[in-house]
Amino acid sequence: MLGSGGSRVRWEALPPAVRRGVEEVLGSPVARAVSQSGGFSPGSADRVRTRDGRRAFVKAVGPELNPDSPGIHRAEAAIAGWLPPGLPAPALLGTVDADGWIALVLQDVDGVTPALPWTAADLDAVLDALTLLAEGATPCPVPDLEDARTSLSRNLAGFDRLAADATGAPDLPALPDLDLLRQLASRGLAALDGDTLVHSDLRADNVLVTSRGAVLVDWPWACRGPAWLDTLLLLVEVERFGGHDVDGLLRGLSLTRDTDPADLTGVLAGMAGYFLDAARLPSPPGLPTLREFQRVQGVALLQWVRSRVSAGS
Repeated sequence: MLGSGGSRVRWEALPPAVRRGVEEVLGSPVARAVSQSGGFSPGSADRVRTRDGRRAFVKAVGPELNPDSPGIHRAEAAIAGWLPPGLPAPALLGTVDADGWIALVLQDVDGVTPALPWTAADLDAVLDALTLLAEGATPCPVPDLEDARTSLSRNLAGFDRLAADATGAPDLPALPDLDLLRQLASRGLAALDGDTLVHSDLRADNVLVTSRGAVLVDWPWACRGPAWLDTLLLLVEVERFGGHDVDGLLRGLSLTRDTDPADLTGVLAGMAGYFLDAARLPSPPGLPTLREFQRVQGVALLQWVRSRVSAGS
């Protein structure tokens, strides 16, 4: 199952004040807009071209589509405005806040989303980009950004919530090792020290691969943490689709090879608990496929965690 939340609103359906604001940022009327698929937002995602030939990527959302999404876009705007040149991320050209809607006007990246399963070339491009990110964003350039331990503390406590809920969930796997999984997740959370800018939400639909390398997009969940965290989280999806020795990569990559394997397993366990716990919840407005995505992701990640535990990692 791919990372896709359902139908997106198109450029033509945005409130007139939002479209006018985008055109003011770009300095020319929009002549063409092409909607992009993928991701987990009901908002717009359009590659636009103005009458004078300028290009940009515009993403916009309002509370009627999903009450939480405008806040997520505002968080991304605050982070994107601090990203220095040279990082593998699109530049923020401007924002529009009108009628309760928020629009981000970003550099249009001439790239494509990686295919799934991941190819070796696409994976290498993203791993190289993460090395550049670690080099160019340590110390973290975004002031007052939340640290990873605080940012992920609730997510990584999913197995604690599952343990407290005696009703369980019929669509989730049995958890005879729940106490161990809780201990692993606690260790993972304790390992999240660091001062690198961390994207923390890397999947294929948050990456564009260009002729010059990979660019990481969609930054609302960024935090400050260890340089190895993004590589580990990216490999969650890589492992789920198969075709790569993810444990071998963790042992060999420069960003992860010196990290205690038990700490990596702990973070993976915490993420498995997050996905399985979240999969039990009702679908949020405008995101009908999110819970099934989380269930599939959680089941696959739980298998990887158990495999690593069996191997002593």
